[in-house]
Amino acid sequence: MTELAIRPAVAADLPGILELYASSGLDAARQASLAKARRLFGRMRRYPDYKVYVAARGPALVGTFALLVMDNLANGGAPSGVVEDVAVAKDCQGQGIGRRMMDFARELCRRRGCYKLVLSSNRKRKQAHRFYESLGYAQHGISFALDLPSWLNRRDI
Repeated sequence: MTELAIRPAVAADLPGILELYASSGLDAARQASLAKARRLFGRMRRYPDYKVYVAARGPALVGTFALLVMDNLANGGAPSGVVEDVAVAKDCQGQGIGRRMMDFARELCRRRGCYKLVLSSNRKRKQAHRFYESLGYAQHGISFALDLPSWLNRRDI
């Protein structure tokens, strides 16, 4: 089996990333078009501490996640990390790819001096919750969300 490599995503990875989102159920109802993904990825690359990563075995993308490291004025000025959009190819789940990606994110945050690393997971994703708990994550506080569906239809993005 080809060794797993985790690296920052490049524009050529976008079709594979969108496929990972679709196959994992992450983007079931509202997947961005490739053209929109390219525009967004171009914008995201200008954010200094927000990156999309891919896990690859040779040329095949088998996982992806995004990591934002935010500066803070509170907590002694220590930054915090936020993981988003975690997806592993359906036929590769249970092979340690998600664990490797989350370990990678944790190590990046540790090097940056983050005081915490957080993520959110849909309440219905019980298997994902067990996975995150197995990595040492614990439910913390209460998360609130405000759906902004009009944002999804913006033409300037």
